[in-house]
Amino acid sequence: MKRKWRKIAIAALPVLLLLGVWWDNNRLVTEEYIYADAALPAAFEGFRVVQLTDLHARQFGEGNARLIAAVEAARPDLIALTGDFTDEYSNVADIIPLVDGLTALAPVYYVTGNHEWSSGQAQTVLRTLRTLGVNCLENEFTTIERGGEHILLAGIHDPNGFADQKTPETLAEEIYAAEDDPYWLLLAHRNNLFSGRYCRLGANLTISGHAHGGIWRLPFTDGLIDSGRKWFPSYTSGFYTCDDGGHEPATVFVSRGLGNSPPNVPRLLNPPQVAVITLTREG
Repeated sequence: MKRKWRKIAIAALPVLLLLGVWWDNNRLVTEEYIYADAALPAAFEGFRVVQLTDLHARQFGEGNARLIAAVEAARPDLIALTGDFTDEYSNVADIIPLVDGLTALAPVYYVTGNHEWSSGQAQTVLRTLRTLGVNCLENEFTTIERGGEHILLAGIHDPNGFADQKTPETLAEEIYAAEDDPYWLLLAHRNNLFSGRYCRLGANLTISGHAHGGIWRLPFTDGLIDSGRKWFPSYTSGFYTCDDGGHEPATVFVSRGLGNSPPNVPRLLNPPQVAVITLTREG
C-alpha cells in the first residue's frame, strides 16, 4: 500500500508543480511601498502612484478586468505606465480595453519601452494612447499640481527609439533651466541604465521596469536572470540607491512588472505585480 501511494505521489508531483507555476504566472499581487523624502512638497503628502510595466499585452480577465479592479482598489492619484505594453507577439488593440479603464480612474502617464520600438509599433501605440486620454511623455516634462504646490513629472523614450532623439541629459538641463530647485520624478523604462546614467540626472525618484523582477526568483535573491538573459542582475525589484561619481545619492524604484518576454519563459516565484508607491515627507 505504501508503495502504491508513493507512486501516486511521484506521478502527481509534476502536475502540482505545473499548477504552481501556472498560478504564480496568472495571479496578481498588489504591493505597497513608501518613498520618504523630506524635500517633498507638503501638499503631496500621501500622494499615491500606481506603476504598471512590462505588460506585453497580457490579459488578466476579459478586457483586463482583474487588473483594472486591482488598480482601482489601490486608490491611485496618478498611474504610471513605464513601457513594454505591446511587443512582437501582440498588437495595440490588445491593450485598448485596459487603457480605457485606467483613464477613468486617475491621470495616466506613459513612456515607451524597448519592445514598442523593436516591434515597430511605438508610433501607433503613442497615437492610440493619446486618443484614449493618456499623457505620453516623449523626452519631456509636465507639471503636476496639488493643493497649491507642484512637482514635475518627466518621461523619456527608450533608447531603442529615434537615433537623434533628445537625450535624458538634455531633458534634465531643460528641467533645471525651468526651475532652480525642482522636485521631480522620472519615468524611464530601463532599470539597467540607472546606475551610471539616469542616477546622474538629478531626479528625486526614478521609476523603472524592464527587469521582469529577474524572471526567476528565490528567497533572498535579487532575481536570477534579466530580460537580456544575463545571470544575477541587480536593480530588479523595489528601491535602490546609487551614489555614482560624486553626484548626490539617487533612488530608483523598479517594478517586477506584469508580463512575460518571450511568452514561453514563465516566471518563477515572481507573480505579476501592481506596484503602489506612496510619497511621504516622513522617514
